[in-house]
Amino acid sequence: MSSIALPAGSSLARQYLALTKPRVNLLIVFCAVIGMFMSVPGLVPLQPFLAGTVGITLVAGAAAAINCLVESHIDAKMARTAWRPLPSGTLTVRQTIVFSVLLGGLGMFILFAFVNALTAWLTFATFVGYAVIYTLVLKPLTPQNIVIGGASGAMPPVLGWAAVTNSAPPEAWVLFLIIFVWTPPHFWALALYRADDYARSGLPMLPVTHGQQFTQLHILLYTLLLVATSLLPTAVGLSGLWYMAAALVLGGRFVQLAWRLQRAYSEPLARQTFKYSIWYLAALFAALLIDHYLPQ
Repeated sequence: MSSIALPAGSSLARQYLALTKPRVNLLIVFCAVIGMFMSVPGLVPLQPFLAGTVGITLVAGAAAAINCLVESHIDAKMARTAWRPLPSGTLTVRQTIVFSVLLGGLGMFILFAFVNALTAWLTFATFVGYAVIYTLVLKPLTPQNIVIGGASGAMPPVLGWAAVTNSAPPEAWVLFLIIFVWTPPHFWALALYRADDYARSGLPMLPVTHGQQFTQLHILLYTLLLVATSLLPTAVGLSGLWYMAAALVLGGRFVQLAWRLQRAYSEPLARQTFKYSIWYLAALFAALLIDHYLPQ
């Protein structure tokens, strides 16, 4: 292990944990678990639940570590990411590669051995989509990187569904579609108040390439599309009226924030919109779970 001195109050374990982007990973795993519960009418069998959750968590952490490795030179130029282990020098490239290989390899082994091959291959495809296609190709190439690359981030409920049923039916892809449409307004709200950071990094994020007003308008348009998309579970019979009511209330607040942001930009409002978007997705999927077990 490296002999590089770590910051006060830090530890090597915390540095490795930071590579996995634990806050992002937590939301990923939460959505995967919701997919597991939505896939069956009763309780989820214990083995696919435990093994699927662990395997998906490990592979997602490995993908995040590769993302940190590839973007370390970009992270070093941005105030919000300069503290990460690679740009700050607390972990080396070799340590990061070994960590990612071990984490991803263990996760794939668990999925193949204790879950099923479909989940393993879908998880591997998600890893490639995020760590390679999105990070290496799309992100530095096009301002639509978040839109196209959002497909990888939207996969967790499909992975969870496949872990329990060894299938990926249309209902699972409805959940995928919700996250896919949610990703642009979520990330563009962040990009708005971090536009200077992205400009320094050289990444072609929408506020940098097309300006603030264009981005604000597209946040609003995608939020409206998201509210419509969030009603699909009820439309296809996956959920009931209770979920639909919750989706409308949660979506209404999101639209209100996006509308205010479109009319008059301010950094506090952009921050509020970004933070709400995270809470929105967690609350929406929690509503799906509650509705799933309510008497219809």
